[in-house]
Amino acid sequence: MKILKYSYGLLVALLVLATSCTDFVEPRIPYKTFDTATYLRTIARTSDSFNFFDLQSSKFALTLEAVDIEDGATVSTVEIRVRHRRLIPGVGLEYTPTNDVLVKTLSASDFGPNPNSRFLRTSFEVAALDAITAVGLTPAQIEGGDTFEFRLVLTTTNGRVFSSDNRSSDVAGGFFYASPFLYNVGVVCPTALGGTYAFSTVVTNSPYARSCEGKVLTGTISLTPVTNSTAYTISDGSFGMFDCSDSGWGAGNLRLNDSCGILNFTGADKYGSTYTFTFVSNDGKNLVFDWITTDNEASRTTLIAPAGFTWPSTLR
Repeated sequence: MKILKYSYGLLVALLVLATSCTDFVEPRIPYKTFDTATYLRTIARTSDSFNFFDLQSSKFALTLEAVDIEDGATVSTVEIRVRHRRLIPGVGLEYTPTNDVLVKTLSASDFGPNPNSRFLRTSFEVAALDAITAVGLTPAQIEGGDTFEFRLVLTTTNGRVFSSDNRSSDVAGGFFYASPFLYNVGVVCPTALGGTYAFSTVVTNSPYARSCEGKVLTGTISLTPVTNSTAYTISDGSFGMFDCSDSGWGAGNLRLNDSCGILNFTGADKYGSTYTFTFVSNDGKNLVFDWITTDNEASRTTLIAPAGFTWPSTLR
């Protein structure tokens, strides 16, 4: 019995030893014949927005790197396709056309070596006017806030196709891969209204201090840009009125918004009252507007452009 147990134990030990010595990376899986993919790493987004005020000069421009097992040599063509997108309030997204259309094609010859990596790279641009024409619209039909969806379709030399519909989330958004195949190019309205302005305010209604009505108040306010936004905080959103009727502006967080030239207020004063902006006129030197609060405090204010600055003619 002891001999049997000893023999059985020896057999188990030999099996364990044999298994531990086997290279588990060498099973019958054909690693060398795996079919590898190709993707386009985004190296630089040279221009990824269209200026609503200068569509003539706007463009979509990228630098891409073709990454594959042959250092980029498997690329045959890259189609650049586009469609227009607009958010319709109360309705949803409207696409023109429904399916994207071809606006430009890159060939293998457009990719070349670069001094920073072993992979082939290309740089390209698509003029805003070309994109607008491709989707069947005219510049007059474009609005601030519109978006152009640019989709890349890569075809390799062996006929495989890669685009936004068959890439993984890691390839699309991962820092290393950075290959979304889909780029949203917004129609933006650059704004530069930050600064200090003299103001003149005529109080038209002051329910809490009737003595202020009819007075002309003067002073200065500052518009401070909100980071990555077209909004500006206002150092005194009452434009002097609270200095007359109250204890000053205090902790108000009113903002002036420039939405492609359309001005409006958001936020509130220290009492939680919100403001309505009504454009009156703009002659480049004087920006005139009426405002009224939900507490029925109202005035007409003129913001006076400082030397060397002109109010944009697009403001309204």
